[in-house]
Formats: sequence, C-alpha cells, structure tokens
Amino acid sequence: MTENKEWFESWFDSPYYHLLYKDRDWKEAEFFITNLNNYLNLNQTHHVLDLACGKGRHSITLNNFGIRVTGIDLSQHSIKEAKKNESESLKFAVHDMREVYKEYEFSHVFNLFTSFGYFSNTKDNERVLVAIYKSLKPNGTFVLDFLNIEKIISDLPSNEEKEIDGINFQISKKYEDHFISKKICFSIHQNDFSFQERVTAFTQDELIKLTSNCGFEIKDTFGGYDLSKFIQNQSERLILILTKKGA
Repeated sequence: MTENKEWFESWFDSPYYHLLYKDRDWKEAEFFITNLNNYLNLNQTHHVLDLACGKGRHSITLNNFGIRVTGIDLSQHSIKEAKKNESESLKFAVHDMREVYKEYEFSHVFNLFTSFGYFSNTKDNERVLVAIYKSLKPNGTFVLDFLNIEKIISDLPSNEEKEIDGINFQISKKYEDHFISKKICFSIHQNDFSFQERVTAFTQDELIKLTSNCGFEIKDTFGGYDLSKFIQNQSERLILILTKKGA
C-alpha cells in the first residue's frame, strides 16, 4: 500500500519531515500573518480556512488575533499535533484539499508556504482551486503564497547537507519537466531512507490564468511576507490576493 502513496502522503506524515523542518520560524509566521491581518482588515466576524495547515503555526497565530480559524491537512500526524491547540474558535481536521470541506462557509481561504502544485496531474491542481472557490462565501478572498519560480530556477540545481539530532540529511534540488523537485536522503542505523518533495513550477502568468479559469480575479500581488512589491527574478515569494468572482 505504501508504494501507491503520493510523495506528499508519505513524506508529510513522516516523523523525519517534522524533524528536518523543526526549526521553522514562528516569528516569520507571526510577521506574515500580522501583515495579512492588517491588510485584509480581518475581524471576529470572519472565518478563515487554513488549507494545508500542517501543525497549524499560521492557524494558531491568526487565531491569537481573535479570528475564527479552521485548519485542514492530509497528514494525520500533523493534525493530531495541531488539535492540541483547539478551542471554540480554532478547529483542525484531516482533509484532502482536492475536495470541498464546507461549501460557502469561509470569508477567506489561506494557502500558505508553497502548499499548492503538489500534483502531477494539472486537473488535480484545478480541483483544489475549484474546491477553494466553492468553500468561499460570495466575494470571498483567497490568499495564495507560492514560490517565485523565476528566482528559484536561477539558483538551481543545488545541494546541501544538514545534521539534525545526529541524522545527516543530504538534500538536492533541481528543475526538470516543469517541476521543482527536492530529494532528501539519510541513513538511520544502517537503514537508508529517501523521500522527495515535488511542486509544479507555476510562473506568475500561469497561476493567474489557472486561478482565473477557476473563477478568481487578481486584487493584489506581493513579493514577500512584508507584502512588498513583487519583482520578477528578485522577489523571494509570489503572493496572490484573489477574490471570488460571481456568487
């Protein structure tokens, strides 16, 4: 059964994924969420869906501002950890982003930290966008935080090693067939492990076209978590603020 799993099902639910990224910065999450909160003028009447929430660092941070948040993720391990922080206004659930969670429920949907483009089949990526559209209330807002592919490609291929808790992770990145892929290899007690991360290398124009075809229109584009202007080939991020067209 394991062999039939998609890369994200195996890797994101692995304890080694959480070990490798255990130092992800909560201050960075707070900085980004604070800026989004101020820009979007969020308040207690809003209900935000944090799509592919992981262990919930963005959900928790946003909820600390008094915003009602629901976080969903395919990883049972991540949601189990996130649920330790649940309250009346903060809920978490295991869910596949390709399926609608609740129709017309949310004022905003956040998809942050490059949690889009996981699927080899473009139709599956479209299914994600359609599900987001159906989840939003009329005139709802969708925040898509993605890589700036042009800048990423200019820095590839690359290789690095990270030693964490006695495990030596060997990481290689490359651009091939319109995908950015990362291979993670390590050994534990003479057992070799290999995982990958794989994201479709959507350009700005491709994302705008794809989201438009699924019923969204662009309101703003930013190039970093400080919500600075997007500059092609320079900005670290591509952050699209989109609104739901029609009812």
